[in-house]
Amino acid sequence: MKRALISGITGQDGSYLAELLLDKGYAVYGLLRRSSQFNRARIEHLRNEGKPLELHYADLGDQTTLRRLISRIQPHEFYHLAGQSHVGLSFEIPESTVNETAIATLGLLEICRDLPTPPRFFHAASSEIFGVPADSPQDEQTPFRPVNPYGCAKTFAANLCRVYREAHGMFVVNGILYNHESPRRGESFVTRKIASTVARIQSGAKEILELGNLNSERDWGYAPEFVEGMWKSLQLSAADDFIFATGTSTTVRDFAIHAFREAGIELTFRGTGENEQAFDSVTGIEMLRVNPKFFRPVDSHRLVGNPAKAQKILGWSPQVSGNRVAEILTRAEIAGIQ
Repeated sequence: MKRALISGITGQDGSYLAELLLDKGYAVYGLLRRSSQFNRARIEHLRNEGKPLELHYADLGDQTTLRRLISRIQPHEFYHLAGQSHVGLSFEIPESTVNETAIATLGLLEICRDLPTPPRFFHAASSEIFGVPADSPQDEQTPFRPVNPYGCAKTFAANLCRVYREAHGMFVVNGILYNHESPRRGESFVTRKIASTVARIQSGAKEILELGNLNSERDWGYAPEFVEGMWKSLQLSAADDFIFATGTSTTVRDFAIHAFREAGIELTFRGTGENEQAFDSVTGIEMLRVNPKFFRPVDSHRLVGNPAKAQKILGWSPQVSGNRVAEILTRAEIAGIQ
């Protein structure tokens, strides 16, 4: 039985990946941070099904515990998904972001390098490594130009992964992940914020959805499809880097429009920039407004990935993107309230 180790198993991607690997007959081991509250909602159903799933407490900064666990488990595959992943928050806590995202990855690579048989290693990189790219869409050859602490940390980690692959002969893959969402996305992310607020408004709540730059564009995909790409990338005969993206772009404005539409509300927009608002086209009630406090100091306005390499080599072809993602998230939020 193949053994797979997942850091960040209780997160959105970790939970979907654990499901996928268990269905494929793997024994799955998960690393999670100890806290005063249990945060296992996304994987609790797996723990109750009696499948070969083990969870172990280990902080990313605790190299002794990590080394002990990894040496005992001797995983065939290691999916490194953990770390501070909120771009906006990285401006507020840059040091811990760098420690969790960059330095921790270095430590894990060193631990794996010392094993008798190093595992195949997947590093969850990010489109934020491209920052404000000169060209669009971006591919695996696009220069790294990060514009926020999170992007800088991911750039450091991605470069290290290349070094360990080339200098030490390790099987290390950088999966350059563009935004990918699901009903399991954390509530601090804008997609989940939009969907949950819209659902509450539909149920009668007197709320107004407040957002930052409505013109920001993202390549939004669907998380369950992305974790399949992660697995495919570790089944190759040789390691390489891959962009996982849909190749389409959606503005925050359009994402919100389709979320409200899924709830049966059509929006009418007034104003521009920081003064933009949106109203229910039937009742005239304000539904959405721009709040400058949600603008980032520097924003990657247009990040769109070219997944051609993943499609050609891995046979990975995403089917869900942008507006469809907004509809899925909103429908799930509405069902949760009802």
